[in-house]
Amino acid sequence: MTTGTTMLSYWLNWRVLLCVIWVLASLVIASFLIWKYEGTNYSKYKRRDTQQDGNETWKPCLSEVHPSWLLAFRIFAFCFLLSMLIADVVIYGVLMFNYYTQWTFTLVTIYFGLGSLLSICGWYQYHKSVKDFNVDTMSLDAEQESYVSLTYDHPTNTLPPAGIWSYAFQVIFQMNAGAVVLTDCIYWSIIFPFLAIKDYDVNFLTISLHSVNAIFLLGDTVLNSLRFPWFRISYFFLWTGIFVIFQWIIHASISIRWPYPFLDLSSPSAPFWYLLISLLHIPCYGIFALIVEMKHYLLSRWFPHSYQCSS
Repeated sequence: MTTGTTMLSYWLNWRVLLCVIWVLASLVIASFLIWKYEGTNYSKYKRRDTQQDGNETWKPCLSEVHPSWLLAFRIFAFCFLLSMLIADVVIYGVLMFNYYTQWTFTLVTIYFGLGSLLSICGWYQYHKSVKDFNVDTMSLDAEQESYVSLTYDHPTNTLPPAGIWSYAFQVIFQMNAGAVVLTDCIYWSIIFPFLAIKDYDVNFLTISLHSVNAIFLLGDTVLNSLRFPWFRISYFFLWTGIFVIFQWIIHASISIRWPYPFLDLSSPSAPFWYLLISLLHIPCYGIFALIVEMKHYLLSRWFPHSYQCSS
């Protein structure tokens, strides 16, 4: 049932109470984790890692890979995702942002847009520092007529420290990781089989929205140097919690169809679905964490002298 969502009786019942408890409990725990691991108690740790974090946003995981490759990949991904997002809005209108898929797809697009800007800044600073380092080295070795080969590890100390944008970029990456896995897994395992049974015409754009985001994010994960701490699953919970509360506000104001049937609070099984989706955040984030750990394990053994990620 989707009728009557603006009526007071729709919201004042035990089903809604349990769903509110699940959502608010997730938000409270997530907020506590953020306060614990990124609050003032960790200011010394954050100051110590500020320089390293700034480099992680634009530096590839292998020293042999030039930063230009990561920059080119992010620019291409941003342009491709933005074109798909624009096409989605043109075809279906802004009401498509009523879906979690479009929220996540937009966040992935923002990630690659911000990543492109940070990579451009890092690429510029890298070339500037390499040039200065090269001039100093050549002048010192002029008498010996020697040449010192360079990798971009040498001049990193001259780069500016990480700022709020570098921090936001890493948080968006970790939010995207869980949200993309959650979105695509639910679509391909639950929604797509249901649409196939109903002979629903699934077009290329719909399929791409639930696959291209994961492909590009995995490609960036293979190339980048970003860390993947477990406590930042809290931002993933916050992201989904904000979406759910947004849906509640919309449906309390306007009686419209729920974007996903399991969000309908009139169903007797609504508390079960809300709890299940909340618990699914853990394996979804864990799957991506496992991918990152596999990357650390394999690349650190295949390229022990050039791998430069912090696990």
